[in-house]
Amino acid sequence: MPTLPGLHPICVNVRVLLILSMCASAVLGGCVVAPPPPPRVYAPPPPAYAPPPPPAYAEPAVALEVQAPQPPPPLPEYAQPPCPEEGYLWTPGYWAFANGGYYWVPGTWVQPPRVGLLWTPGYWGFVGGLYVFNAGYWGPHVGFYGGVNYGFGYVGTGYAGGYWAGNRFAYNTAVVNVNTTVVHNTYVNNTVVNNTTVNNTVNNNTVNRTSYNGGPGGVPAKATQQERVAMQEPHVAPTPVQHQHVQEAVKNPQLAASANGGHPPIAATPRAAAFNAPGVLGAKGAPPRAPAPVNPSYGAHGNPAPGNAAPSAGHPPGAAPVNPSYGAHGNPAPGNAAPSAGHPPAGNPAATGYGHPPGAAPAAPPKPPAHPPKPPAEEKERHENEGNRS
Repeated sequence: MPTLPGLHPICVNVRVLLILSMCASAVLGGCVVAPPPPPRVYAPPPPAYAPPPPPAYAEPAVALEVQAPQPPPPLPEYAQPPCPEEGYLWTPGYWAFANGGYYWVPGTWVQPPRVGLLWTPGYWGFVGGLYVFNAGYWGPHVGFYGGVNYGFGYVGTGYAGGYWAGNRFAYNTAVVNVNTTVVHNTYVNNTVVNNTTVNNTVNNNTVNRTSYNGGPGGVPAKATQQERVAMQEPHVAPTPVQHQHVQEAVKNPQLAASANGGHPPIAATPRAAAFNAPGVLGAKGAPPRAPAPVNPSYGAHGNPAPGNAAPSAGHPPGAAPVNPSYGAHGNPAPGNAAPSAGHPPAGNPAATGYGHPPGAAPAAPPKPPAHPPKPPAEEKERHENEGNRS
C-alpha cells in the first residue's frame, strides 16, 4: 500500500478525527431532542355526589324544647291585665309540658331585650307521632307560630297589637288592654277585630281554642313566605325574667292541667314572674286561687325585698291593698296616676280618686286639765270658809 511520504502519523490522526466529527454533526443535525416529561402530580378524583345548596327560604332547624305523647289542652279563656308601662309587650300564655303532664305558663307583659324587637310565641306542632314544642323568640318581625290564635293581637299570623314607631311602641287599643292615663302612644284599628274570631278553625269547622298545629284536630296552617323570611332573621332568646316566669309556673301546683281541668287560676299576670301580685287574673271557670306561699326574697305581694332585683326585672313595685279607687284588680280608676307608682302620692285629696286626706295630719284633741273645774256652789263655799278662817 502506497504511503504519503512526508506525512507524520500524528497529522493523519487529527485529520481522521476532524472528518469523523463533521460526519457526526451532519447526522445529529437532523434530530430533535425532546424535553424531559413533567413530574407527575396526584389529584384526587371528584366526589361522586355534591348536595345542592339549600333554597333561599329554607326553614331553619326547629328548636326542640320538649316532646309530649298527647296534645295540649285547649287554650283557656281569660282577660288581659293592662300594660304596666310604656314599652312592655304582651307574651301570650301557653301550655308547657314537664313531669309527665301539661301546666299553664300565664300570659304576661315583658320588656323586650331591646327597642325594635317583637315576640314570636312558641307553639306545639305534631311531628312523627309526637307533639313537639317550638320555643318562642324575639326578632325584628314576627315569624311562624303554628297559626294558633292566642288572642290579644296574636291572631294566628303576625301581630296586630301594635308596632314600633321609632323608639316608641304604639299600642292598638282595639285588641290590647292599655290604660291611656299611663300609656299615651296608642291608636285604634278594628280591622283585625272584624276579620278574626276568638276560635281557630280546622277544615272550615270551628274547633274551640285549639292550641297546637298539625295532627288530629290541630290547626292546619303552614308558614307563609313572609313568615319564612322572618324565621331566617337573627333571633334573640327569651330574657332571664321570662325564664324565671316559666320556672315559677312549673313549681306552682295550681297551674297543672290535672289540677285545674284546663282552667288555670293564674291565667295572666301584669308582669313576668309576679304570680302573687295585685292584678293577677284567672281563667274563666277556674277554681279559686289558693294563696301563694310568701317568698322571703319578694315579700307578701311579690315585691322585691331591699337589696333584691329591681321591679323592672319582672316584679311590680310595692302595692297597697286594693281600694275602690283602684278597681277590682288593682288598676287605677280613669284619670288617676300611673299604677307603676305602686302607691298613690300622699297628700292628694280624696276627690282625686286615691281616697287619701290632704297631707297635713289632723290636730290631736286637746288634753283635759289636770284638775277639772269645781261647780260654782262648791267654789262659793270654799271662799266663804277661807274668809271665816281669816
